Amino acid sequence: MVKLAACQYAIDLIDTWDEYAHHLTTLVGEAAREGAELALLPEYAAMVLAGQLGAEARSDLHGSIAGIQPLIPRWVELCAEIAANHNILFSPGSAPILDTDGKYRNRAFLFGPQGLIGVQDKQIMTRFEREKWFIAAGVHGLRTFETPIGKLGILICYDNEFPMLARALAEQGADLILAPSCTDTLAGSYRVRIGAQARALENQIAVLASPTAGNASWSPAMDENKGRAALYVPPDYGMPPSGVFAESPEDDVASSSWLVTEIDMAEVIRLREEGQVATRRDWPEQF
Repeated sequence: MVKLAACQYAIDLIDTWDEYAHHLTTLVGEAAREGAELALLPEYAAMVLAGQLGAEARSDLHGSIAGIQPLIPRWVELCAEIAANHNILFSPGSAPILDTDGKYRNRAFLFGPQGLIGVQDKQIMTRFEREKWFIAAGVHGLRTFETPIGKLGILICYDNEFPMLARALAEQGADLILAPSCTDTLAGSYRVRIGAQARALENQIAVLASPTAGNASWSPAMDENKGRAALYVPPDYGMPPSGVFAESPEDDVASSSWLVTEIDMAEVIRLREEGQVATRRDWPEQF
């Protein structure tokens, strides 16, 4: 059994580092006190750091991502400390990172009690990222991460809508995919949900989703946010017929909250051999 926590994460205006550090430490502490072994925050959760910029910089679409870059190393250190102090796996979602080639990439992080386990860049950019924010696609491909709760992969938001990406993680041995997301409409949140559920079905795998939440009029990039935290599984023996193992009750919330759920991952894995269907095994036959 493993206990997982996914956050519906509000993009609050927090204008000092100390207040932000207290906010993030307290938030993850809530999940840890509920027994979570892994806590997941959404795509672009690090944009809350932009609240520490001046009003002009944080209200500028491009200025906000440039302005938070000096805070990123401190943010990484804070996330590592939180994971260590709570003895938890912690994915603080993603941040726009200025890469060595001068391009920004949407990068998710995964920490354990011993420090940084690894990072994963988003592979396929949405129209907003390509055409307005100028975020570049990752160049290092997909990777999996060995952890005490099993082998994990990360697909950031839109990446969940492309079946070959999840398949690549499945073929690397991932049993759980983390799906941090940021969507500003219900249609967007359902696209991610439908994609995540399809990936769970196809690969007989579990997918944990964490979305941004609420309204943030102070941020031009993160102004509106909708979506439910959820754990999706294959609809098969011992699992909910809907494939929705757990889900937060509302699409639109004003404050951050955790969905904490416990699942026997061995039962998900068992379906690959003993399920009603064998989609993972039969995948090559479609070609």
